[in-house]
Amino acid sequence: MTEIVLASRNHKKVEELLRILESQELAVTVRSLAEFPEAPEVPETESTFVANAMLKAHAIAEFTGLPAVADDSGLCVDALNGMPGVLSARWAGGHGDDAANLRLVLDQLQDVPEPRRGAQFRCAAALAVPDSVGGIGLEQAVEGEVSGRLLTEPRGQGGFGYDPIFVPDGYELTTAELTPAAKDAISHRGAAFRALAQLLPRLLVG
Repeated sequence: MTEIVLASRNHKKVEELLRILESQELAVTVRSLAEFPEAPEVPETESTFVANAMLKAHAIAEFTGLPAVADDSGLCVDALNGMPGVLSARWAGGHGDDAANLRLVLDQLQDVPEPRRGAQFRCAAALAVPDSVGGIGLEQAVEGEVSGRLLTEPRGQGGFGYDPIFVPDGYELTTAELTPAAKDAISHRGAAFRALAQLLPRLLVG
């Protein structure tokens, strides 16, 4: 049984990755960063999702000595020229204040008509595998995206972040109203994690 660590303390992300790995029938144990209380907080200082994901994967692989998976994702709003983008988690100022971030986006789109409320959820997932001397011997990054539109008010209790205002193309439900399995099947993070899961057997064997 291979162990990897997900560079996140967000239990919903851990559960999402576990579901996807199980659906791929991979014998991989996923450990949460919550199991490593001394692990560093890695600032997302880069300008792209891929670079931020790789930055975190490297740091956590080097700290734990285990293969590390990290992701960076965000909401890219057409009417806001692609923002909040990599700033999605701290759009309202404080990192991880989902309610404030969501409300700020809605306020900024207050006068934007429905035909111009297009948006995309984008995600990069990265794997870093440590080598025998404490460095990184192998790395890989993949990306996923889902397009949709933004509502004027939140709907649904599931998911997190901007899920309650995002309706994927071809759907009438927000991603906060979809079941976890239905969301996994179409989500940006689900797409990125599935792409990475398909590579894991080869990457972890080296």
